[in-house]
Amino acid sequence: MAPRLDFSNWWTKDTQKGTPVVVKMENPAFSVVEINGADAAFRPVEKSRGKNAKQVTWVLLLRAHRAVGCVTWFATVLWALLGAIKKRLIYGQGVAMESESDKLEKGKLLFRVIRVFLVTSLAVLAFEVVAYLQGWHFGNPTLHIPRTSDLEGLLHLAYVAWLTFRAEYIAPPIKALSKFCVVLFLIQSVDRMVLCLGCFWIKYRKVKPKINGDPFKSDDVEGSASNYPMVLVQIPMCNEREVYDQSISAVCGIDWPRDRLLIQVLDDSDDESIQWLIKEEVSKWSQKGINIIYRHRLIRTGYKAGNLNSAMSCDYVKDYEFVAIFDADFQPNPDFLKRTVPHFKGNPELGLVQARWSFVNKDENLLTRLQNINLCFHFEVEQQVNGVFLSFFGFNGTAGVWRIKALEESGGWLERTTVEDMDIAVRAHLNGWKFVFLNDVKVPCEVPESYEAYRKQQHRWHSGPMQLFRLCLPAIVKSKVSAWKKANLILLFFLLRKLILPFYSFTLFCIILPLTMFVPEAELPLWVICYVPVFMSLLNILPAPKSFPFIVPYLLFENTMSVTKFNAMVSGLFQLGSSYEWVVTKKAGRSSESDLLAAAEREAKSIEQQKIHRGASDSDLMESQKLVENKEAAPTTVKKTNKIYKKELTLAFLLLTASIRSLLSAQGVHFYFLLFQGVTFLLVGLDLIGEQMS
Repeated sequence: MAPRLDFSNWWTKDTQKGTPVVVKMENPAFSVVEINGADAAFRPVEKSRGKNAKQVTWVLLLRAHRAVGCVTWFATVLWALLGAIKKRLIYGQGVAMESESDKLEKGKLLFRVIRVFLVTSLAVLAFEVVAYLQGWHFGNPTLHIPRTSDLEGLLHLAYVAWLTFRAEYIAPPIKALSKFCVVLFLIQSVDRMVLCLGCFWIKYRKVKPKINGDPFKSDDVEGSASNYPMVLVQIPMCNEREVYDQSISAVCGIDWPRDRLLIQVLDDSDDESIQWLIKEEVSKWSQKGINIIYRHRLIRTGYKAGNLNSAMSCDYVKDYEFVAIFDADFQPNPDFLKRTVPHFKGNPELGLVQARWSFVNKDENLLTRLQNINLCFHFEVEQQVNGVFLSFFGFNGTAGVWRIKALEESGGWLERTTVEDMDIAVRAHLNGWKFVFLNDVKVPCEVPESYEAYRKQQHRWHSGPMQLFRLCLPAIVKSKVSAWKKANLILLFFLLRKLILPFYSFTLFCIILPLTMFVPEAELPLWVICYVPVFMSLLNILPAPKSFPFIVPYLLFENTMSVTKFNAMVSGLFQLGSSYEWVVTKKAGRSSESDLLAAAEREAKSIEQQKIHRGASDSDLMESQKLVENKEAAPTTVKKTNKIYKKELTLAFLLLTASIRSLLSAQGVHFYFLLFQGVTFLLVGLDLIGEQMS
């Protein structure tokens, strides 16, 4: 039966009134009429009723149109997702096949464990669906187990046996593990809140490192340059075809006396074409009067640590007091050294000045936006608070200035881990050196735009600290620093923020939560699943308020990344082969608008200088032409492919299976969380987030 559109009775009232109305006129041409209420012929009810019905009809049509649009959009997204699943899982189109070496990679044991959980959950789900269709009551922790005399058939007896076995043997260990993880979760949440309170206090009191006076001011005009200390700038790189020229150009544009500055381009590239391109770039700036040298190692031992250690062994390094380090994708502003080096003056205990990163491609895609949230919290909250209250934090490996004496007294760069930056920071801290973090000095750089590059970066960032923890724990215990500094290093710096965080994130939200759907006696409370994680995500997103609309994707994606972080943490803690793996993060070579303008100005100046230096030999011209041809021929047609990540896909099916089980027991929040988390794992497992890898 079609719905009636007559809604006028909802808002109209009876207009009958009992007060009579008398109309008097002079020289009336007609008789006086006493009207006692409106006559039926003059009532505007029908007109009003028709008008309101049309309005309601249009409102309903508009709402129906919106509803159809939403359903169409949802159907389009679902159809595209199913198409991507079919293309990748069934036909294998556009999917990179793993090589033999990749098949022997780390994580085999973790993948097998997740696969066992998936197979078991599917079997239990099928069994309980049959029980649900039979009308048996299940899913309540205080459920009533039917008596055997009330049941008929072997399936009923098996179901009762399963309920008894589940309540007596499976639920207790899951409860114990979940309580342990919840305690770790709360401890880590308290630590995060304390850091945020410290950041609020810094903002409220406007605390930041200050420079006393003008360190470069001199009464002697001719000898004013002597007030500038000798600074060595190092640019370590390896096969950085996309960004080598940007970093070299930015560093060569630093405002510092040329006779007090030396730039080292430390190239570990194994591609000869890239080596020639970098040599040409160095030669170009050397001809402009910049003190810049090119160094290349034939054997890439120790990765970045070996590269830096080799450069510091040069004889001329003893003439320099400070060393600034920039990775190949970093583009420091011209005033970088003038805003960082003066902090060392009058502070002989200061060993490191660390600047903050900014990102030129943070709005490129969803993956870069989520990375921006994490890194903004890391710098503005973690690094700033630790720098103000403890004078210690982990060196970020780039965009920092070291006192060379601090490096030498701390043992220099060691090749024992893949986190050489954290290694030297811990050893310098144990030797009594202090650190300063400058939140207002930002150095533009890139974040990975593809999930494959981001995944490899996160694996190195989480396996290296655990590997370092094993190596430096005896040195921390035997050091002469205070007990408070030892406790901070062991409990907070390493255990809580590097080990406990990935452990409970993966165990609690990716393993225990789906298991509790099949073992309702161990169900997690709502505040663990919803309230506390959302509150923690709000705290994480505060340093990047423009990213507030991405709070839900951020929460889901962080839980998804816990698989990679947990696997990396285990490999580093137990010294597995993958803990020594170093893969250079793929860059896109993007620049900010200010960088492009500066590059245009430098190009215009170089054209003017080329008019003066036209006396080059024929051999030089031929070599330059050859290099230009190599540079133009290099970026030929590149095939982009997706990868399939088995652990993420298996967990996606596990979570979606658990969501179906929660739907049977009518658990609202649990169902939505498991559903959205499973879809997130599915998108990541099919490599549908971020750019495709070349």
